[in-house]
Amino acid sequence: MSKYLLAATAVLCLLRCGPAESTNTDDPVLARVHQRELRLSEMEGMFPDGATAADSAVIIEAFANRWARDAVLLWESEQNAPSDLNLDRLVRDYRASLVRSSYEEQLVSTKLDSSITQDELERFYDATQGQYQLETPIVRCLFMRVPYPTPEEESLQLLWNNGNPEDTAALRRYAHKYAEVALLDQTAWYGLDQIASQLPEGTLTADNVNTKREFTQLDGTNRYYFRLFDLRPRLEIAPLSYVENQVRRAILHGRKREVLEDSREEIFSRELRRDNIEFFTKR
Repeated sequence: MSKYLLAATAVLCLLRCGPAESTNTDDPVLARVHQRELRLSEMEGMFPDGATAADSAVIIEAFANRWARDAVLLWESEQNAPSDLNLDRLVRDYRASLVRSSYEEQLVSTKLDSSITQDELERFYDATQGQYQLETPIVRCLFMRVPYPTPEEESLQLLWNNGNPEDTAALRRYAHKYAEVALLDQTAWYGLDQIASQLPEGTLTADNVNTKREFTQLDGTNRYYFRLFDLRPRLEIAPLSYVENQVRRAILHGRKREVLEDSREEIFSRELRRDNIEFFTKR
């Protein structure tokens, strides 16, 4: 049975107590709000493969309910529209905005250079770093959360306490195998809240982090390892590595604006030279 026939069968079931006109047509009415009608044909393509008549009935009923809510709000809006509302102008302006936006996207996709060097990043960051004030503290640290009982606990303790590069690599291998959470990049910055959320509540806060620079803690379910290397408190300027993605977006946004402004000026100048622009306001 085709999807449409299944849907029609579902409609007959849904409307068996409804008006006769709804069930005696090839395209039955599913809902009516004032003079607007929703018909089955408007739901073409909405029924998935394998849908039964019962499935189709559920889909139809849900869609009709949503449609009616939208339609009644539209009717109410029309009744209360101001008398001076110029719909034609609104539609014209909206269409013009869509067409212009679509063309601007084409211009950006063809003309925007998205490559950013490290030097550009640093220069832009240095010139605008006042915009990157921290709202919450950030930390550079090592952190691990390992299930308890801790697998190979003695080996882990030795690896954690030693700072040799070989032991760091081994610690990463251990973490990959056993740890539930492992942040082992000593150069990376993390939000203090991000670390604190992995620990028992109240263990690590902005008020106590300076006094708890290194600890191991057990809560019966997990063992936690924390070592603090650096802290940037709230309201300080965030390091570039922490806000690099924001800086990149800001640079690209500026380039995009330049591309659009240059393109607009180029198009305007070209059409002005071709005498396709006339002004009638000069005295």
